[in-house]
Amino acid sequence: MGTKNASSLCFPSSSTSAPRWTYEYDVFLSFRGSDTRKKFTSHLYEALKRNGITTFRHDKSLNRGAFIKPEHLKAIEESKIVVVVFSRDYASSSWCLTELAKIVECMDKKKLTILPVFHDVDPSDVRKLRGTFEDAFAKHLIDNIENVQTWKDAVSDVAGLIKVIKKIIKWINYELDHEVPSVSEHLVGMESRVKEMLDLCLVKG
Repeated sequence: MGTKNASSLCFPSSSTSAPRWTYEYDVFLSFRGSDTRKKFTSHLYEALKRNGITTFRHDKSLNRGAFIKPEHLKAIEESKIVVVVFSRDYASSSWCLTELAKIVECMDKKKLTILPVFHDVDPSDVRKLRGTFEDAFAKHLIDNIENVQTWKDAVSDVAGLIKVIKKIIKWINYELDHEVPSVSEHLVGMESRVKEMLDLCLVKG
């Protein structure tokens, strides 16, 4: 995430010119269907819809193990924010990992805002590739060895975004000069454009 201070993370200079991107979706949901579709992700998707937030969620009728389609990757490019729901078996899906690698690519290329959510899994296990994530990558070494390192880097990068919110809270605490309740790392982490996400929530919440 670099060495930028919390101030620059929250409030980038307005003089910096950035390319304009066209967006089809406000939010793209990345998740392991068999883990969370009928539970957390379903509730989240419906809540986003109720609040008028245009959300992309992949079709539940897609065959397990099917190759990810170009239209699906394009939807990532056309989204403002991605919510990545890390669950116990997220890394066992090559589809999810290919999707995540694309998300990281867009994060670097077009400053995509990413919100990692940890569902029934320890954030440190995800970030450090332990437990079920370690087991999943051991299996990928058999069938997808050429992609494993890219996938590992993508998981660690996105899970590591949880640290950014701690820097932001520290900066806010300093600016307000009083105690700010700590944020549980089990809830959500966010990318450097947190102000954009907060603004979106205020407008559409």
